[in-house]
Formats: sequence, C-alpha cells, structure tokens
Amino acid sequence: MDTTAIFKAYDIRGTYPDQLNERMAQAVGSAFAAFTQTPRIVMARDMRASGESLSAAFAKGARAVGVEVVDCGLASTDFLYFASGYLGAPGAMFTASHNPAKYNGIKLCLAGAKPVGVESGLVEIEAMTNEFYETPAEGELAEYTTLDLTNEWVTHVHSFADVSTFRPLKIVADTANGMGGLVAPLVFEGLPFDLDILYGELDGTFPNHPADPLNPANLVDLQARILETGADVGLAFDGDADRVFLIDELGQPVSGSTTTAMVATVMLKRHPGATVLYNLICSKSVPEVIAESGGVGVRTRVGHSYIKQIMAETGAVFGGEHSGHYYYHDNYRADSGIITAFVVLELLSQSDQTLSQLAKPFQRYASSGEINTEVSSPAATVERVRERLERDGVAVDLLDGLTADYGSWWFNLRPSNTEPLLRLNVEAPDDEALRRHVDGVVAMIKELA
Repeated sequence: MDTTAIFKAYDIRGTYPDQLNERMAQAVGSAFAAFTQTPRIVMARDMRASGESLSAAFAKGARAVGVEVVDCGLASTDFLYFASGYLGAPGAMFTASHNPAKYNGIKLCLAGAKPVGVESGLVEIEAMTNEFYETPAEGELAEYTTLDLTNEWVTHVHSFADVSTFRPLKIVADTANGMGGLVAPLVFEGLPFDLDILYGELDGTFPNHPADPLNPANLVDLQARILETGADVGLAFDGDADRVFLIDELGQPVSGSTTTAMVATVMLKRHPGATVLYNLICSKSVPEVIAESGGVGVRTRVGHSYIKQIMAETGAVFGGEHSGHYYYHDNYRADSGIITAFVVLELLSQSDQTLSQLAKPFQRYASSGEINTEVSSPAATVERVRERLERDGVAVDLLDGLTADYGSWWFNLRPSNTEPLLRLNVEAPDDEALRRHVDGVVAMIKELA
C-alpha cells in the first residue's frame, strides 16, 4: 500500500479503510517501535468507530517487535501527551482531530511528548512502515497492559491555575461529540462552575456538527446557548480536544491570537522576563503584549513539531498558535486546550470584568482569518508573488510560505500541506482597510496563479 497519501507533515492521517486500515496500522506499530528502540509505548484513541481496531492492530505490530504497549483507552490528545511525559515513553494517539467521520489517523510522539514530524523521524518511520507492510514482524508478542491515569492527569491540569480563586461562573462547553465530552466533566468536577455541555455524547459520526471550531458555522449552537442561558464563557473543543476556542458572554468568538496574548500575560507574571513563542500568522498584538509584559517574543513557523522544538531550544514557558493550539513548558512542551481554559478561567475569576472586557485591550487590529484559494501550483504561485513584491520593494520573509509586511498591514501566504490551496491571512488597522487589502492580495494571487 502507498503510504505517501497518509504520511503528512506532522502526523499520519487518511480515510478508513481505503487509505488507513488495520494492516497499515500494524506496520506503523512495528515501524514506530523499531524506530524508537524503546521498551514500551503508551497508546490512546478518540471516539471514532475505527479507533479500537486500528489501535489494536498497531499494538500487535509494536508487540511483535518486542515492545510492551500500555493502553490508556479513550482519551484526548493532550491526555496522551501527558501520559507520554508522565511515563517517559513514546506515544501514539489514534485520532483525525477535526476531520470528518470517514477519517482516522495517528499522532506520534517520542518519550516526554517530544514531537515527531517530517524533520524529526516521520520520514524514517514511513520507510520502515513500508518494509513492515511488505514483511510483517512475527514472533512472540510482548506484554499488553491497560492503565488509568485519569486522576494524575486531572491533578496535572489543576496545577496550572490556583483553583482556590475560582468564582462561580456559568460555562457552556460544546464538545461536538468529541473527546471533550469525556475529559471536560472529569476536569471540572468539584469546582464552583455551572457546567453545561453541548453534544457531550461520544460519537465519531459527529451527528450534530463537525468537530472543527475554526469554522464559524460550527459555533452557532454554542453562541445561541450562551445568549440563551446568560453564560459567562463558552468553550468550543475540536474532535480530539487538544484545541479550545473561547466565546465571550456576548456570543462573540475570541481569536486564537487574543487568547495567546491573554495567556502570555499570565505566564509572564509567573515567569518574569521569560520567552514566549507565537506563530507567524498571529496578530501583531501578540508580540506587542509580550514586550509590554516584559517577555521575549520569538516568532515561529506554523505547526506543533516546529514550536515544540523551538520551545526546547529557547526554554520558552509558553507558545500560542492562531489556530487554537497552546503549548506549555510545564506540560512537557505539549499543547492543551483544557489547560488553556483553566488559565483563562483563573484570569476571569480574579477579575471583576466580563470576558469581552478582559479581551478588549488585546484586540487591536482587524484580521481576515484564513482565506483559501485553489490554484494549480501553490508553490510556484508563491514564488511569483515573491518576485512581484520584491520588484516593488516590499519587505518579504520566507520563514513559512511568504510574509509581506507593509508596516501598517501585513499578509502571509502559505501552500497547504495536503491540498492544491494557498492559505492567506491578512491583518490591517481596521475593517475598511482590511477589506481593501484582502481584495488586492486575492486579485494578485489569481493574476499570478
């Protein structure tokens, strides 16, 4: 079977069973176990129907090359990262995150939740997967055990906030039939919150709406419930619950950039002068806030494997992505939606302001969000845009795709890793300028495509 369709930049992902099936999962298990040279691997899965058989096949493959498998069962991805750090073992999480029901996938990490991506082992694992697919490992199977780390994980999440300061707040969490429906009640139990969960039943067919909170259409039910019940805050989780998006008491989304800036202020109070990471499509307000808070801001590429690597190199205490991933040094440098919710709830509890009032000082610019344009050759189009801009004397950097900074406004243009799309993000001083600049950049893309 061709693995090129399922091995992506940061993980393994494809449609079940035509692209990713049990035989392929078994080969990945053998390959990952052989690559890591580890005595044991920790494993978990989300609620997708294919997860049970795929994870069992993966475990068989790992055990066939002499590696013990510790199965944590149903869990969120950030739970699996915690388990990898807590046990000091490589990990495998079976999830396709926000993708539709027909998909499944595997997120891999090394011991201590260290990332595995194309530059940190995934290429080698793919090559070994093809070998094990052609010639499956045979032999006496190593041990298989199950382990419940729920109590340890909840204690860990609680350690990121002073829960004694929490005040009664009404929270609505839309878990979209994903893993948030399992983990949110565990983490919020015993705290002075009135927790209202929308679509908390685990169902990998996503019968109510897709588990993709980046799409505004998937926030409509949560926004309505907040306004209907007078809730203080809304939490929108993706399918594997490693990302969270905040909705304020007015039913308005709080962007990933604003959340990054808010959390950065908390982290820099706890760790004065520390380094904070932000990816290059975050608002300019983020580095401004980091500097105002006495921190050192470091701009990064998009993607968890890059951010975790730079966290290790710089000793950063926190990192945020506009897409809703938030990374913590004390969480084995891994991302966690539920930890981020706790940090913001502590901030809200210690303030006499509403969430919209709390967020307002960080909302300084107008942002387009991600605009996708289909082109026949994304990389070639980016190169033609670069040539045009440099000819016109515009400041350009190529850290991730192309970023053009005009001083008062900027845009980033990046090819998709998986589709013939260009992803455009634009930020400007106000809505009118934003509309004008978006129209101009989109027209240039279409002209040069």
